[in-house]
Amino acid sequence: MQFRFIDLFAGIGGFRIALESLGGECVFSSEWDKFAQKTYHENFNEIPSGDITKISSDEILDFDVLTAGFPCQPFSSIGKRQGFEHPTQGTLFFDVLRIIKNKRPKAFILENVEGLVNHENGKTLKVILESLASSVNGKEVSSSDGESLHYHIHWKVMNSQFFGVPQTRKRIFIIGFDSAHYSMNSFSFPEPEQKTAVIGPYVEQNVLGFSISKHLQEKYLFKKDDGRPQIIDPNSDFPVKTLVSTYHKIQRLTGTFVHDPGSETGLRLLSEKECKGVMSFPQSYKIPVSRTQMYRQFGNSVAVEHVKRVSKSVFDCL
Repeated sequence: MQFRFIDLFAGIGGFRIALESLGGECVFSSEWDKFAQKTYHENFNEIPSGDITKISSDEILDFDVLTAGFPCQPFSSIGKRQGFEHPTQGTLFFDVLRIIKNKRPKAFILENVEGLVNHENGKTLKVILESLASSVNGKEVSSSDGESLHYHIHWKVMNSQFFGVPQTRKRIFIIGFDSAHYSMNSFSFPEPEQKTAVIGPYVEQNVLGFSISKHLQEKYLFKKDDGRPQIIDPNSDFPVKTLVSTYHKIQRLTGTFVHDPGSETGLRLLSEKECKGVMSFPQSYKIPVSRTQMYRQFGNSVAVEHVKRVSKSVFDCL
């Protein structure tokens, strides 16, 4: 497959890795965080454009597919009565809409946290869908303000552990197709695998420099015998918990740590190679930033293999 795509809210390029592996050419990227820009540049030899709100659609080359792991923000419930052009005005999603409206790509792939479904009591997702759709999951809809972009939308919450990623990671995918390039109801999300991906094959041993002190283990991590936190080793036949951007803060209820007799204290944080495995990034991917920034960047990224499988389903029906 040959197609052109743009990478909005690019982070460290998880979408780009997935789509390039399917034959795509990235013609534009945008990411404002300077540390993420550094990692992106190290791996793709280009620095993403900065603040998307200051970038005109005219500055972006024509493309076939838009991708975005956009931030989740509350939208105005008053809309025009308060002077806004649209209920999403003032949010970063407004700029996604602006670019889709002006460039009319054949399709787009949006990804967000599972919490988007119930964000602002469901209002946020409702506004998003009304802004984009002439149909949602195969059923025709109409916009309350008549300003829909008239794409055919499919959305679903999916867990990456059933799509080749050794991590429990629930994310919503919102897929849109322009009518000229899509037959209604021809799209379907990839089917989940029967077995979950497991972390064991990705776990290293005798890793130094990522250890958790004995004091912190005794006084905090294992202060209760309640099976927490999650501990892994090379024999672990299950996926890890969701990797979050605050992983470096060592949280006992949500964290996953490695039993490694060869480390300084026998217990440590995930290594760089393990983070790549958890997020299904290639091991050749370069990390030029601090460990704290590394955890933030992987925690904020998309799971590459999951995105690749969803994207393949999109291209199969274009």
